[in-house]
Parts: sequence; structure tokens; C-alpha cells
Amino acid sequence: MELEERVAALERRLAALENAAGSTAGSAAGSTGRAADSAADTAAAERPAPEVTDSPLWALESLKAQLAADPGDRGEDGAVVFTGTVRLPTEERYEWQLGAFTGQLFEEDWADAAESFASLGHPVRLRLLREILGGRRTAAELAELEETGTTGQIYHHLRQLTGAGWLRTVGRGRYEVPGARVVPLLVVLTAARP
Repeated sequence: MELEERVAALERRLAALENAAGSTAGSAAGSTGRAADSAADTAAAERPAPEVTDSPLWALESLKAQLAADPGDRGEDGAVVFTGTVRLPTEERYEWQLGAFTGQLFEEDWADAAESFASLGHPVRLRLLREILGGRRTAAELAELEETGTTGQIYHHLRQLTGAGWLRTVGRGRYEVPGARVVPLLVVLTAARP
């Protein structure tokens, strides 16, 4: 089974687990967009979903059970999955998940992620992202904030974030965080907490 098929199968299994627990989370808006072929869909549908427990590590236990149930050369070293369901102050809702096998992550060139991480490495940029998620969408609205700098500096930061994919322009002078980046942004922020 190809990596993309296995990741898609893991995503479906996690969504099924969350749905069984009464959650509406899954791979909806912002999902990876990867779809497995019908054989992989059938194989995943025939496997029973892991039981949800009261354990605080239920997602980890489920991932481990899925890897054990479907051993393969790519999953033997493990996998990483992150997911979330988010309702922003603007009432927009995002549900998203992504997974990768550990072996694949160690094979990739991590330097490819440097620009994305670097664009988040400035306090004003992080503030701009938070404000945009909160509903301020234009450079003029962002310029009204204290301690964000001049209009030129704000545009510089917005260009950096747009170039790294954390923002996109919608309409004239309006910015938004793409749906597929909302949960990953919050995951990065969560991981950076002490």
C-alpha cells in the first residue's frame, strides 16, 4: 500500500473513532485532499474501529492499535498524527487532520520547512495571525493596532506570511489564514508552549 493510501486510511480510522465518540471531528475542511483507492477503502471499512476509552491518551492508543493492526514497512517505526476541530471568534469552523509515517519524516529534508518556521519567528507576525483569525482582515485594520509598526512594516510582515503560505489574500487588501493552515498553526503554537 502506498504511503498516501496508508495516511488516508489512518485519517479515516481516526475520523471513525472520533465519530464513534460522538465527536464531529474528521478530515473535513482543510484535509489533505488525499484519497485512497477503493481497495484501501474496502480494507479500512472491514477493520473494526478501536474502542474509545476514558484514557487521556486515547488518540495515541488508537494510533498504536491501528499501526499494530496493519503492520507494514513504513509504519513499523511509528507515525505522527495531528488533528483538531476549531471554532474561531469569527464563528468559522475548521476540522482537520494530517498524519505521516516516522520513517518518511526522517527521509525528508527538514531544511525545506525553514522558511515556514522562519516566517512565524517574529512576535508581530504572530500577533497579525492572531488578529486575522479573530476577524481583522485588512492592513488598515491591522495598522490600527498598537505596537505592530508602520503600515510599511505591516505589509512587509504580511508578505512574509503570505509567501510562506500562512496567509492568503482574498479580495482587495483582505487577508485570511487558509483553512488548511488554521489547525497546523494552532498545533505549532501548542508545541511551542513551555
